[in-house]
Amino acid sequence: MPRALLALAIGAFGIGTTEFVVMGMLPEIAEGLGVSVPSVGLLISAYAVGVVVGAPTLTALGVRFPPRRTLVALMAVFTVGNALSALAPTYETLAAARVLTALAHGSFFGVGAVAARRLVAPDRATRAISLMLVGLTLANVIGVPLGTFVAQQSSWRLVLGAVTVVGLVTIAGLLAWMPRELGEPGDLRSELAAFRRGQVWLVLGLTMVGFSALFAVYSYVSPILTELGGIPVEWVTPVLALFGIGTTVGTLVGGRLGDRYGFSFVAVGLLATAVVLAAFAVLARSPVAAVVLLVLFGTLAFALGPVVQNGVIEAARVRGGSLVSAANQGAFNVANALGAALGAAVLSAGLGYTAPIWVGALLALLGAGIAVVARAVDRRADAPAVADPAPVAAECRTAA
Repeated sequence: MPRALLALAIGAFGIGTTEFVVMGMLPEIAEGLGVSVPSVGLLISAYAVGVVVGAPTLTALGVRFPPRRTLVALMAVFTVGNALSALAPTYETLAAARVLTALAHGSFFGVGAVAARRLVAPDRATRAISLMLVGLTLANVIGVPLGTFVAQQSSWRLVLGAVTVVGLVTIAGLLAWMPRELGEPGDLRSELAAFRRGQVWLVLGLTMVGFSALFAVYSYVSPILTELGGIPVEWVTPVLALFGIGTTVGTLVGGRLGDRYGFSFVAVGLLATAVVLAAFAVLARSPVAAVVLLVLFGTLAFALGPVVQNGVIEAARVRGGSLVSAANQGAFNVANALGAALGAAVLSAGLGYTAPIWVGALLALLGAGIAVVARAVDRRADAPAVADPAPVAAECRTAA
């Protein structure tokens, strides 16, 4: 494995931790700043706004620079934002610092995915992206629970300070291991031209619909486990840790299978997800079955992420593809909002906690249909894909 991929994974770990750890520190932040818990909850929305604004804007600004320079600059923004968050004297300054931190989020994953592809041979592109994304899954397994514990026992400022250190380590790793010239820089005009391709919009639509299945269920996983499965509240956290381990395994396995089967794997994976969710809805009242099926669901869902991320870059058929890659991160955020909203709608209609699971199964089926269409369109495409610049073989093999 090229060591530059380790730097990308560390950065993904830091980003994932800082995004989600605030959810576990709401009472501590509220007490420290003298505001209400709901007010602190708005920091989550502020971060989402920063991601939506930053992903296209910073990616467009950095497209003409080599990936190494862009990634270092993005991680510098992230690090400064976390440092300011840790030192924020008021609620208003913390909110501003959180928006600043979030600006780098989508762009880092977008540009990082393109860089990861260029570090390896073309037949290992999806695997390389999965190694970067595994840092994000580990953030939920290790970073968020540990950060929540530290905030409860010591200080939430210490947690954000630690994430600042993770940012500095990432910058050091990028400077030490990422090749200076990792292929030719792109240009904004060609990056924007990629959005004229129907295949790109098919993949973005697949992300928005297919991954909504994940969030339709996961957004309400705690009451599903306790109300339907009869699992004690104190066991929810260990079950979610198992879910996190499943997502990590799925991300790694998906990278390997994606390189071999491409969008055929996505179609089959979403179909399998629908089957698992249907079984989950039927067997949710059995604690053992509920836990096993939930973990299997997380494994399948996250196995598809690297494949779709690589697929949208290939669908762009331009040199680079950073902008469509970042757009796919925005599509994941849309999936988050859409899935949670649909789950809330069926719950508000009084259909019970199995309803979001059935919604997830339906969304997975729709996503599988889109994946089949995307695969067919890709095979009928007349123009061959513009290959990414050859990997910097000497540096990569030395770093491996």
